[in-house]
Amino acid sequence: MTTKLAQKTLLWAGASLTALTFAAAPSFAQDDSASSLETITVTTNRREESIQDVANSVTVQSGEDLAALTEGGADILTLAARIPSVYAESSNGRVAPRFYIRGLGNTDFDLAASQPVSIIMDDIVQENVILKSFPLFDIQQVEIARGPQGTLFGRNTTAGTIMFDSVRPSEETDGYMSLTVGSLDTFNLEGAVGGTIIDDVLMGRISVMTQNRGDWINNAFLGIPNAMGGHRENAGRAQLLYTPNESFDALFNVHARSLAGTAAIFRANILTPGDNGLNENFVRDEVYYDSAFNNPQNYDSWGASANMNFHLDGGMTFTSITGYETAEGRSLGDIDGGNMVTGPGFIPFPSETQDGLDDLDQFTQEFRLASSDDLDTTWQIGAYYFDGAFDITTLGPNGGFPPPTTVRHENELWAVFGQVSHQATERLQLSGGLRYTSDEKSLEVIQAVWPAGGPYNVSDEELSWDLSAYYDYSEDTAFFGRIARGFRGPSIQGRDVAFFGTPSIADSETSISYEAGIKSEPWGGRARVNATAFYYTVSDLQLSAVGGGGNLVQLINADEGVGYGFEVDSEFLINDNLVVTAGFSWNETELQDDTLEVGVCAQCTVTDPDVDNDGFAEVDGNPFPQAPDFILSFSARYSVPAETPGGEWFMMTDWFYQGHTNLFLYESEEFYSSGNFEGGARIGFSGLTSNGHGYEVAAFVRNITDEENLVGGIDFNNNTGFVNEPRTWGISFRTDIN
Repeated sequence: MTTKLAQKTLLWAGASLTALTFAAAPSFAQDDSASSLETITVTTNRREESIQDVANSVTVQSGEDLAALTEGGADILTLAARIPSVYAESSNGRVAPRFYIRGLGNTDFDLAASQPVSIIMDDIVQENVILKSFPLFDIQQVEIARGPQGTLFGRNTTAGTIMFDSVRPSEETDGYMSLTVGSLDTFNLEGAVGGTIIDDVLMGRISVMTQNRGDWINNAFLGIPNAMGGHRENAGRAQLLYTPNESFDALFNVHARSLAGTAAIFRANILTPGDNGLNENFVRDEVYYDSAFNNPQNYDSWGASANMNFHLDGGMTFTSITGYETAEGRSLGDIDGGNMVTGPGFIPFPSETQDGLDDLDQFTQEFRLASSDDLDTTWQIGAYYFDGAFDITTLGPNGGFPPPTTVRHENELWAVFGQVSHQATERLQLSGGLRYTSDEKSLEVIQAVWPAGGPYNVSDEELSWDLSAYYDYSEDTAFFGRIARGFRGPSIQGRDVAFFGTPSIADSETSISYEAGIKSEPWGGRARVNATAFYYTVSDLQLSAVGGGGNLVQLINADEGVGYGFEVDSEFLINDNLVVTAGFSWNETELQDDTLEVGVCAQCTVTDPDVDNDGFAEVDGNPFPQAPDFILSFSARYSVPAETPGGEWFMMTDWFYQGHTNLFLYESEEFYSSGNFEGGARIGFSGLTSNGHGYEVAAFVRNITDEENLVGGIDFNNNTGFVNEPRTWGISFRTDIN
């Protein structure tokens, strides 16, 4: 099947599936034997609520669904394009993911990069990009809230939040063990067990995982077979839930990970000038590096948290959440993607760089006082403190270029906030929130071969707020509207110090977002269809001008950025055997700054104007980088009961299709993607053992059509690109512990 034919087939299938689903609605609505969809609980407002009762655009993916996507060894990037308006990519392998919501994100690959999408794991903000890549295992659910979330979750949430909740300890003895073996020498093992330690007082849960893939990419230039491409990742989590009485409970969490493997694989000149299609220089399992280091990557991290709740008179709850995170490691990359002898293509100079993170310490403390949930007027007030510091060292291999350079970043932040919700009428609820944030950052050059100056200091204080209305129109339909102001603090970028430049600084950005939507559960609760339209503006939009012929990483501010569009999230229980989900988002983004210029590529075909002929392109009117203009995703699960008690045969499939995505701030004929898609499938059997333990055996395929999708590029040396993961397949086995 050709790529174009596959794209057309996928679009036709998605459109047909959606049409058939809606067409089938009257018939399956009359099927009294069918159940209803399960209620989804979210904590977007720091309270447990049904997803249908929240005046915000929220999507939830269960831990079970997430496990099916990651069983072959996929990392957090597996969320990319599988949720409306959500995209992710990375040029740092299995660390430092970059997330985008409604087109808003940050393409900066530096380990100190600030991002407008906040990753929150078990109620702790993971600020540094390395912390954001903690492996996903034993997850209860992931909750994506789109649009600014600055009132309750602080700065750096101008785009939204992605919250991961681990499975908590419970009184019942439960757990699981999962084993996967597959292609590319894949071997993954994970498990968890938990239950009561002291009756009614202490419960615990331990979760562990190991993900392993063999090296499968040859270094053809040096003649080294299976030189890179693998990884060995181990992680664990221990939790204790302490409930001595009805007035107090505390959840303690300790977690750690260790990663050794290959960083991102850069491939020289896989884009032909004037064309964005992968050319004959691209060979999936070969590269042509002149370095025998072969892009190694090693990172270690650990952290701990304490989440304590004091239940007071009148139904009030006082919450204290304390968190500590630490990490260190380094990645080495052959940035030019080849060699100067055989290329492939023309490589004007060699480039190989190692970045390392050391002494990362992050401390967070949050206090909250919240009213009872069963009042007509509910409220919560709180305070938050963040203190973080780390060193970044950049150097060339074997003492070469760039010379060793170390910079130290420090960040201190505090905030106070409050939110009130009032049931104005039986059907109408009004809510409002306000947060004041003080944010200070500094950068000090610890080691450099030239006097780079400093220290550099930035600070700002801002108000974030939101107002929303939720109208319960009928038993199964509600409407909502929301206006929110977000804030991302000022940023300092020190990477250019290693290349004889000075640090760059970006001022704070602020955003105003408007959204209106509908939430519905038609057909007797057997369907869930939520849709939102939105419009936002970002003043002093923070951007990273990455690469260009000068190989600089400069923070800049655009006067304004604008985004608008809509998203649809849906799930249909066709009958008790068939469940279908479908998601779609359309996002238009535009840079608005008639003076903004950026450096351009060394060998590509730039389509933006250069009016003053200074080698810099004017990018006014361009889309945001790495912002797909639309995303289509769908999945289906069909099951057939087996004669074995409690058993069933099942088949599952999931697909996404991604629209036009520009890779850089400037536009060119080469550095964009359009029509990327991927699909996966599972088929298997689940049942009960004779002693009542659940089990599942399944065969799976990821990237089932073995698509070769361009997901990123490097433009300062040659037309370097990097691509998605290859097709993988395997067999998995899971058994429950109870």
